[in-house]
Amino acid sequence: MTIDPLPQVDLSAANTLAVPSTAAWCAELTDPRDLPALVRWASARGMAIRALGGGSNLVLNEQVSGLTVKVAIRGKTRVETESDRQRWRLGAGESWHQTVVDLVAQGGSGIENLALIPGTVGAAPVQNIGAYGVELADCLYRVEAYDILEERWRYFTREACQFGYRDSVFKQLENRFIITAVELELSRTFVPKLSYGPLQALATKPDLNAQDVMEAVIAIRQSRLPDPNHLPNAGSFFKNPVISFEQYEALLVQHDDLVVYEQPEGWKLAAGWLIDQCGLRGRHNDDGVGCYERQALVLVNPNRAAASSILDWQAHVQDAVFERFQVLLEPEPRFWT
Repeated sequence: MTIDPLPQVDLSAANTLAVPSTAAWCAELTDPRDLPALVRWASARGMAIRALGGGSNLVLNEQVSGLTVKVAIRGKTRVETESDRQRWRLGAGESWHQTVVDLVAQGGSGIENLALIPGTVGAAPVQNIGAYGVELADCLYRVEAYDILEERWRYFTREACQFGYRDSVFKQLENRFIITAVELELSRTFVPKLSYGPLQALATKPDLNAQDVMEAVIAIRQSRLPDPNHLPNAGSFFKNPVISFEQYEALLVQHDDLVVYEQPEGWKLAAGWLIDQCGLRGRHNDDGVGCYERQALVLVNPNRAAASSILDWQAHVQDAVFERFQVLLEPEPRFWT
């Protein structure tokens, strides 16, 4: 092993919520060949091991147990090009947003709606990130990951990833796999997806291309979402709940302005709208943790409060929404102890 884990490493700057946190042990991984030795090191000491990317979808405990592996594997390589397809192999430590920018500039399309989502490439399959009618699953070819339990490399096709709404096998079997590379398959033929909100205005733009859509997405997100470098946050904190047709009918009787999107399995509610209707946008607790003034779905932590305060506000929002709509919001971030 060419890297040695370090004890008591400060993770306060390694999570976008800026929650004060310390890793019992931490190692930065730049070469995937070091990973098997790190797993053996942790196993020999009876420690759990887990991967940390950009920290954009996490709530960290004050003390994180076990070995934290900060994944910093870089690289963008075009591994296959057909007449109408591009395949890219990406290091798990690459910035997701910069990857979108770079691949669109190379003539790829299919991921332009996913611009400005924070975090790393390796974290993207865990949540099956999505925005404006597009999910990672739409363009993923396969994932390379190390199986901690079986101590071997594995490759996951799109089907093997078991993608769902903000879900995957990597989330279902949390801390079993460490993703080291992701392969995307993009189209060279641009087919815009403009069904969501302000993007619809682009439908009449002459000579529309992926770059145009990406720039529009960036502008929309910048106008609505705070930069975590200036105002600590984890992006959208709650999933948009999917309800049955019967639930939808019952809610519509009481709320004729209900914001919903039809789905194959039911109706998707806008979680931000639900929270907004409860009067929580711009509100916060005594520690400053609260809902962003421009978008109620975003939980902010301006005073860098502890995880306990984040969880208190989460529960407050869930209780308020359930009391008014009988809908339980599910948080998007993972919680590390």
